[in-house]
Parts: sequence; C-alpha cells; structure tokens
Amino acid sequence: MHDTYWQGLMLGAGAYAPWLRDEGSLTLRIQQRCGIFTVRPVRSGLARVAFDEAALLGVARDRYAFSREVYLYADGRPVVFAHSACAPEDLQGSWRALRDLGNRSLGSLLFTHPLVERHPLRYKALQFHHPLYRNAATLLGGAPQRMWARRSLFTLHGAPLLVTEVFLPHILELRTDEHAPRQGRPRFG
Repeated sequence: MHDTYWQGLMLGAGAYAPWLRDEGSLTLRIQQRCGIFTVRPVRSGLARVAFDEAALLGVARDRYAFSREVYLYADGRPVVFAHSACAPEDLQGSWRALRDLGNRSLGSLLFTHPLVERHPLRYKALQFHHPLYRNAATLLGGAPQRMWARRSLFTLHGAPLLVTEVFLPHILELRTDEHAPRQGRPRFG
C-alpha cells in the first residue's frame, strides 16, 4: 500500500531528525533516555477514520476505525502523542491485543511479536488543520507552528495497523546520546 499523503523524506526536521529516523522501538529509545517512563491513555474505541488513513487501512473514508491515542511521558513531561488505527473487524482477529493494552505501550506488542512486519517510515510536518496536530496539542500551553510526526504501517496476518507518533517539543530535552544501547533492526515488508 502506498502512502500518498506522507513523505519518505523529512526535509527541515532539524533536531527532531534523530528521533524521526530511528527504526527501532520509540518506547525503548525514550526509556533509555529518561528516569521514569509512563503511558497515559487518552481515548480508545471507534472513531471516524482520518482522510489520510483510510486507504492504508482498507476502510472507506466515511467509516469508522478502531483508534487508540496515548501520550508518552518521560520524567513527568509529555514527549510523544501516539495514535494507532485499524479496521474494526481486525480487533476480533489479528489485532485483538490492542483492546487490552491499557497504560502499556503498543511498542511492547509490536516489537516482541515475531510475525509483525513493519513497512518503511513516512514523515510529515503537521500543521493546525490536521486532526492529529489538534489532538496532540491539547496538552501543550502554546502549540508550535508545526509538529513533526512519523508513521508506519504494521501488518499481522495481512491485517494493517497504522501507527503515528507526533513528537512534542519536550522530546528535544531528552538525551540524544548516540552511545545509548542500540536496538535490533525491525523486519520490513
């Protein structure tokens, strides 16, 4: 499936670039760079599919998808807004574990399941008109003009799950130390 709305390059990402391009578990990378890591769920359930997600999920634009949104916190500060979506019927099959994640990170499932395949990362500088920008900005006192995000399609038994991570300004306060332990490389489909 080709993503026509997001790009394969991240021109102009500046200090966000190392976070955007890392192909391993974002959860693990944040955990390696902070003292206390927490996941705070925002919403989980059926929601209208976003215009730029429909084709990737195989869901009609006027239909609903299962959506889970959380904030990832590092040392008490929100650093990432994460949004995942899949077709509702896949909650009974391939992605049934999504329903019971609670305050656990999705990465704990995606990077430990041997049959999950990840497609290449795609990037976008989100602006106010994008629904994920507005959702991500709710915790920020003053929202920046744009927020960098990345997304990737994961598949399990052919069922797609779209995971989008919006990087909040506090992520830049974490160590970007390239000497931190390296993660294993994911499989690409």
